[in-house]
Amino acid sequence: MIAESHNCVIHADLHGLSERTVRNYCVQGKISGAQLIGKTWSIPNDAPLPQRKNARTSVSPLLQSLREQKEGGVKGGIYHRIQIDMTYNSNHIEGSRLTKEQTRYIFETNTIGISDEAVKVDDIIETTNHFRCIDYIIDKAKEPLTEAMIKQLHALLKAGTSDASKSWFAVGEYKRFPNEVGGIETIEPKLVGKTIRELLRNYKSKKMIAFEDILDFHHRFETIHPFQDGNGRVGRLIMFKECLNHAIVPFIVTDELKMFYYRGLHEWNHIPEYLTDTCLTAQDNFKILLDYFKIKY
Repeated sequence: MIAESHNCVIHADLHGLSERTVRNYCVQGKISGAQLIGKTWSIPNDAPLPQRKNARTSVSPLLQSLREQKEGGVKGGIYHRIQIDMTYNSNHIEGSRLTKEQTRYIFETNTIGISDEAVKVDDIIETTNHFRCIDYIIDKAKEPLTEAMIKQLHALLKAGTSDASKSWFAVGEYKRFPNEVGGIETIEPKLVGKTIRELLRNYKSKKMIAFEDILDFHHRFETIHPFQDGNGRVGRLIMFKECLNHAIVPFIVTDELKMFYYRGLHEWNHIPEYLTDTCLTAQDNFKILLDYFKIKY
């Protein structure tokens, strides 16, 4: 228990801010000494608020490192690690049978290597495509999220796959046939474009994007399920990009967290803490990675 401390509500009142803003600072590790006790943040009375930066132009140390290492072709750094970890986990959640070592081998050598089991060509193609998607969100991290950007992520992810050869699949375009996720109905095809544009308008209308706003966008995006396939991976790429854009510590949903993540999406409207706690756990894991590579957050 921290002596002489108070919660987010009191701290927000003291500084004339919203509770969500203060809680977001705590989640990002920007308030010195703040600790999460149960589901409540305990903040030292004398803890100063972080200096506000222009979120439109400021580049976080993580994004700066990612851009430098991407351009320089640096091996073994944070860029290298994110490419492998995020690609392996996001694809594995969606059914890819490639191992993490095979994913690493593809990234490092652009070959599959020797395998005792048959490997699906689509798994290999979607792995290399996902590497390009990560490069894309690094390049576009500080640009506003747009409908064209969302479609481009899908086009990059599914290019050259067996799905791309199907005339009805519409790579880089919205779905043409109804689909469902986890047995739940999604938005019908003719309403997808309108619904996505409304989602983007509401998201962009917020004066400050907090951690919970990104999760809410993700839930709404997955509920719409705008593409015939690839929605989960595109949605998680968007979350990572938006964390980079708003200087929020990003996170990778690992295969171990998959069931908690699915439950969180399913229960978001009733118990948002399920998804929030799962993503905070993933964020804590990512902070360990940043600490290892000496990247401030």
